[in-house]
This record gives sequence, structure tokens and C-alpha cells, in this order.
Amino acid sequence: MFLAVDIGNTNITLGVFEGEVLIKTFRFITDKNFAQYKYEKLLRDTLKGFEIQECAIVSVVEELTTSFKEVCENIFRTKVFVLNSDCNVGLKFHSGEAKTIGSDRIANTCAVLEYNLPVIVVDIGTAVTFDIVSKDKTFLGGIIMSGINMELSALNSYTSKLPLITVKESLKAIGDTTETCILSGVVRGKACAVEGLISQCEKELGEKAVIYATGGQCELVSKYMTRQFDYVDINLTLKGLRKAYIHAKTM
Repeated sequence: MFLAVDIGNTNITLGVFEGEVLIKTFRFITDKNFAQYKYEKLLRDTLKGFEIQECAIVSVVEELTTSFKEVCENIFRTKVFVLNSDCNVGLKFHSGEAKTIGSDRIANTCAVLEYNLPVIVVDIGTAVTFDIVSKDKTFLGGIIMSGINMELSALNSYTSKLPLITVKESLKAIGDTTETCILSGVVRGKACAVEGLISQCEKELGEKAVIYATGGQCELVSKYMTRQFDYVDINLTLKGLRKAYIHAKTM
């Protein structure tokens, strides 16, 4: 069995693969202050009964990358692969560009390289990222903007009267309470931004692209988009990490 570990700013997600099939996922809240030995116990308890032979990590939280690598190597007694811009994963980059790209974004693009290109991968999570890959598998660049929770938090933090609200569906565009006004602006506004940026990216590409969506809030945002995503897969990063690992291992 193969274990994919996705360490994000909000959650740590584990994916257990049997061959090419993702058979089980687990999710924990990311806590940079959680002791390493506690993470080791958590993983041992969670993955009890799974015979893990190979393991790979993708992380955007530097404080946890090394400790998680050590934890996984202690538990599974195998060398752990950590995805970064130096890995040969089948992507082409412009000179010097790879060093600036988050490893989660590399994993997302690796997940879709075998499908029709060009492709735009939209990851709607703590932040919202776009990653664009050309027909010849060149990473062209992307977009980064704030996520829904970040915007809700900012509205509360930078004003004296706006409340901090929980993410939920926006029932109508014209809000009749402060809460529904905020939800319309943030949730529906995010959908309009995503859809508009897809259109602008395709204009620069000179053609239509295949649109993949992932991230914990991609399904919520898609409710308010006229043009729907071609594919939605909340486990895209885990699947891309596995493909990146396999490609790097064979090089």
C-alpha cells in the first residue's frame, strides 16, 4: 500500500492507495505546535491495520515537513519521498520558475498531465490557486488569491461591526441581513472571480481549456457558476502526489 500525506495550512490529509485506487482518506486539523511524538501516535493509531510499503509527502507548512517525514520513516521503516520543485515529475518549467511554485500546486498539475491539455486546475481551499499547463506539459504559471474563510476573517478583523460568520450556502444574491449580504459578497463573489479568471486565462491561451477543480470548497463555489468545472475531485492533490512519486521513482 502507498500512503500520500498532504500537509496544508488548514488540514493534514492522508490517502491510502491500493495500487491506483484511493481506498481510504483521513483528515486532521493542521497544528504547527502539536508535538512530533503526538503526531506519531496519531498516525500509528489511525493507520493501524494498513500495510504501508511506500510513502510520499506534499507540504506547504515548512514547520511540519521534516517532522512528518521522520514520523513516517519511524512508523513504516521506509524512505519517504518529499515532493518539491527539484523532483523530476514530468513537468516543464520556465527557467527559474519552479523554485517559486508550491509543492501542492505541482502535485495538482501532475494529477492531470495524462488528460487533454491545456488544463487549468483550480484549488479552492485556504487560498485559491490556478495552475495552467500547456499542451506540451509546460507549467505556464497561475493565479493566487484569498480563500473564502480568509475573506470572512478579514471582513471581521478590519471592521468594527461586521461579524465573523460560518461558511454556508448563499441563498440569494441580494442579502437582507448582514450575514446574507456577507455570504453573497464572499461566496458568490468568489464564484464570479473564479469564472471570470478562467475566461481571461483562456483568452490568453487562445483556446478553451479543460478545467479541473479541487479543494474543500470547490463544490460550494461551483453552485454559483454559470460555466461548471469539467471535473471536480477533492482528492486531486493526493492522486497527483502519487503520480509524481511514481514518475520520480522511475527516472
